[in-house]
Amino acid sequence: MYRFLLTRQWVLLTLLAFVLMPTMVELGFWQFHRHQHRVAQNELISRNLKADPAPVTDLTSPGHTVPRSDYWRAVTATGTFDTEHEVVVRRRTSADDKIGVHVLTPLDLKDGGTVLVNRGWVPAAPHQTAFPDVPPAPRGEVTVTGRLKADETTGSSGIKDLAGLPDRQVMLINSEQQAHLLSREVLGGYIEQTAPEPSGGLPEQIPSPDDSSIGAHMAYAVQWWLFVAAVPVGWIILVRREKRDREEAAAKGEPAAGAAEQPEPASA
Repeated sequence: MYRFLLTRQWVLLTLLAFVLMPTMVELGFWQFHRHQHRVAQNELISRNLKADPAPVTDLTSPGHTVPRSDYWRAVTATGTFDTEHEVVVRRRTSADDKIGVHVLTPLDLKDGGTVLVNRGWVPAAPHQTAFPDVPPAPRGEVTVTGRLKADETTGSSGIKDLAGLPDRQVMLINSEQQAHLLSREVLGGYIEQTAPEPSGGLPEQIPSPDDSSIGAHMAYAVQWWLFVAAVPVGWIILVRREKRDREEAAAKGEPAAGAAEQPEPASA
């Protein structure tokens, strides 16, 4: 009755079903793990943003790599902006997705040392080789509050990333790179400034990271797992349809579709 299951067509179809099911299970778990990662990240962002600001020197030092547990941690730093060595970071977008640059200004700390401060976004100059109009940083001693961020890196040396760029323009915010340019030690990571707010609205401060959206990863995981359940159901439906079609064809004395391909008889 079910000898047609031994034909090449049905063997291949059954093998395909056996391959698809574990694959879709893994895809479901992949999306589920992405959901868990997003939830954990949102909890970290929320916790660090709500924490009382800590002195930046309590969380980082020259050559220090900011760990993920300290990302977005509220920090303070008191010192004087070194506008002479201010640079801009190319190809950055504003809150409404306009292309421009970020303004990166070293802050010489009151108690010694230097930390990089991302003061925010400004429009790029009309020509890529020109330095844009950047509102001046506050003069004299200032206390900056912001979010601690890790250095931006690529697979290559930060110094190599400067090759071919106009003067005072960089592609990354990297403390090691800036320490080389400044010829002095710079605290690892940088501060994404949130206060004091600039007068006139520029530089445009960087919005807080979103800690509310968790995306659709959980929905995708459930969809993959539902597909897993649908595979054997679909296979059974196809088997029953094939059996019915063959029985109807046999009753009419007609060859069933695929009847020419029968399993080879076992040798004696």
